[in-house]
Amino acid sequence: MIEINTIKRIYFIGIGGIGMSALARYFNAKGVIVSGYDKTETTLTKQLVNEGVNVHYEDNITLIDKEAAIIVYTPAIPKDSKELNYFLQNNYTVVKRSDVLGAITNSSFNICVAGTHGKTTTSTMVAHLLQHSGYGCNAFLGGIAVNYNSNFWSSPKNVCVVEADEYDRSFLKLSPDIAIITAMDADHLDIYGTAENVENAFIEFSARVKNGGCLIIKHGLKRGAECKVADTCTYSGKDSGANIHVENLQTINGSYQFDVVNNYWRINNVVLNMGGLHNVENIIAAIGVAKYLKIEDDKIKAAVSSFKGVKRRFEYIIKNDKIVFIDDYAHHPEELNALLSGAKIYFPIKGAQLSFNRICTAAQRILQTVLQRR
Repeated sequence: MIEINTIKRIYFIGIGGIGMSALARYFNAKGVIVSGYDKTETTLTKQLVNEGVNVHYEDNITLIDKEAAIIVYTPAIPKDSKELNYFLQNNYTVVKRSDVLGAITNSSFNICVAGTHGKTTTSTMVAHLLQHSGYGCNAFLGGIAVNYNSNFWSSPKNVCVVEADEYDRSFLKLSPDIAIITAMDADHLDIYGTAENVENAFIEFSARVKNGGCLIIKHGLKRGAECKVADTCTYSGKDSGANIHVENLQTINGSYQFDVVNNYWRINNVVLNMGGLHNVENIIAAIGVAKYLKIEDDKIKAAVSSFKGVKRRFEYIIKNDKIVFIDDYAHHPEELNALLSGAKIYFPIKGAQLSFNRICTAAQRILQTVLQRR
């Protein structure tokens, strides 16, 4: 058992990873001596150094912190790592990132967002809604929130918003009070072997929701009905059969405006200043969490309209009357399909945009072929 509150020194192997750096920031904010190694210097590692974390870029045991009480590593570290093997051979406490995150959230109220795609944006949206509204939360994110220029922030409130990563079955070490499942598509088959095993893992994740907790799950997911939590709420950006859905969706001055509807409540004229119809769907899942926590409607609307997005998730690099340049991390076929569909709808076809539409259509045909063969 990891005793988080007794740790005075901690060392990270692979500290520049998006999830690892969030943990490094957590401990650094608590006054723990934090240091670590990564293969190359990046924007993230530079930020960590600026925040007082000691980072080096050579796999060299003379540079490590030999007084560290706990060593955290990512599965991406190769087995022949000199540093990792030194710690293992000298009986240090060596654990995975997921073990530490599980220990941190062991005694907190947890909102855990899982899904083979959509989880980074959705978890960031949830965390922003809680933070902006004044509800408060500790956020452990898998992307950089543009509003805060960080993947982590802390709060005195004992509430954690966690991106629940399915890779290496890491999310099965979490204990959600509220869980969101955005997708259950085949991914990480190097770990799971088959699409069925991926789906089984998500069903197992849903079973980890605490007694009295809530599951918010995308409407219509294959085997979604097998995720049996007493308080389950479905959501959809277009299907009115979902418990939470969208009505009166329109694009106004480059933003989405819509109503969010539930059997028991309704929020009118919500404005999302972020492209992509899939992001409308992501935000209504986040709104579902906020309503479950009884956050006032006006605070929810203000938080949604102020949300600036996540870096490399439909992020505008250039946006003016002549050109739009969007950076997006999408790499799974379903993610790419959602990105292209959203872009085509968000930017009406006229003049030079006709070529863009043709490119998107051609790309989607290729993706559909790939999906059919999976």
